[in-house]
Amino acid sequence: MVIPGSQWLISNRENKIMDNRIIVIDDERDFLESIRRGLITSGIKNVHTEEDPQKAAAAFKEGRDFDIALIDITMADMDGIELLEIIKNNSPATECIMVTAVDDARTAITCLRKGAYDYLVKPISKEDLLSTLHRALERRRLMEILDLQKRKTKPQLMNKEAFAPIVTGSDNMLRVLKEAELHAASSLPVLITGETGTGKELLATAIHASSPRVQQTFIPINMESLNPQLFESQFFGHTRGAFTGAGADRFGYLESSHKGTLFLDEIGNLPLELQGKLLRVLQDGKFMKIGTTTPRKVDVRFIAATNSDLDRLMDKNRFRKDLYYRLKGGWLHLPPLRERKDDIPLLITHFIKEFCGSSGTSIKMKALSRLIAYDYPGNVRELKSVIQSALNLAQGQPIGSKHLPKNVRKQGSKSKAPQAAAADKILTLGQMEKDHIIGVYERMGRNKSRTARVLGIGLNTLRRKLESYDVK
Repeated sequence: MVIPGSQWLISNRENKIMDNRIIVIDDERDFLESIRRGLITSGIKNVHTEEDPQKAAAAFKEGRDFDIALIDITMADMDGIELLEIIKNNSPATECIMVTAVDDARTAITCLRKGAYDYLVKPISKEDLLSTLHRALERRRLMEILDLQKRKTKPQLMNKEAFAPIVTGSDNMLRVLKEAELHAASSLPVLITGETGTGKELLATAIHASSPRVQQTFIPINMESLNPQLFESQFFGHTRGAFTGAGADRFGYLESSHKGTLFLDEIGNLPLELQGKLLRVLQDGKFMKIGTTTPRKVDVRFIAATNSDLDRLMDKNRFRKDLYYRLKGGWLHLPPLRERKDDIPLLITHFIKEFCGSSGTSIKMKALSRLIAYDYPGNVRELKSVIQSALNLAQGQPIGSKHLPKNVRKQGSKSKAPQAAAADKILTLGQMEKDHIIGVYERMGRNKSRTARVLGIGLNTLRRKLESYDVK
């Protein structure tokens, strides 16, 4: 049993479990209170306790969902192994940790065979419990990531606010965002790949914003812009007098982002001789400032991004394989805009509102058709630039084809999109929204609940809009 009154602390490595739902089931009230008090004082908020295993079983049968269940094996009304089977049958994703006062190998093996994650023996120290919770949640996170590829339904983001700047309705993009959200709970490095302009820094910022480090610093660095001669000074910092005999200590990027996130953009452009220095920090979490031989410990979450083909660079010995595998704790690939054409009207609406405010403007159908047909080698960044330029040229008038760049008009004129037949029709933002909502509604089989979830709006809001469109 956890000793009442002991000091419970939570480290940066463990703070990812703060918001997870944990249920503790034991018929000893003192044990429940001790565990509950210990977890709460460690910063873990969502702790539920239950003395009656029958009630716990009923809750899972009714669909209650918990990330972790801590289950005592020996209880009067129902033994823990029976409860374990009920939980795994009704909530397979719940990680179950069994607790017992008797260290019996046969019982432990039985529990593990029936789906338990781990087996703890009372008394339980704070270090053992928090470490086990951390590992169980890491396993659950990895299983959720694997499950994302199998699901046919669109995943739902828990922290929508963090990902709100990324405008999409694409199934593939939403899966990438959900995987990013799952990775955010971890401190593992993440590698983001994708063509230029796909929004890699935007995604890195969202990962930081939905992580336990959100209150700490997020520092983006363009690795291509680093001066090789000044790399160590910029990255590691230097002590007073290291160069001139005067001056003050200089914080490098590592110290400045302690407990926060360091975003290494265009990591593929980092010179080979500097890659080894970065690798040592990733391996050990330690570095030395210029002017001292004393190692310093740093707690930084690394997110790297590149539009380069790192496999090709490794084949040419221009990128270290050991650094690649260190950075690729989690891998997210952002698809180009040409592979998510359905997002183009959404993005156009978003950019027009961003540049014009609530007043907005309208766009002619032929112009919209050509914007959708264009392939955007510069991706979302290019589309944003095109819309800003068109708004400047339109001067408050409806955006037409003549306001678009020549390359967009040329490629778009070859499109056989059905909208081209209505070339002179002006499409307002309201009409674009209406067409998009009705289109999604039809794709979802006219299921209002699913449509509302996909669009990220409330069910009542969707009902009002469909009613205004005279759609049932």
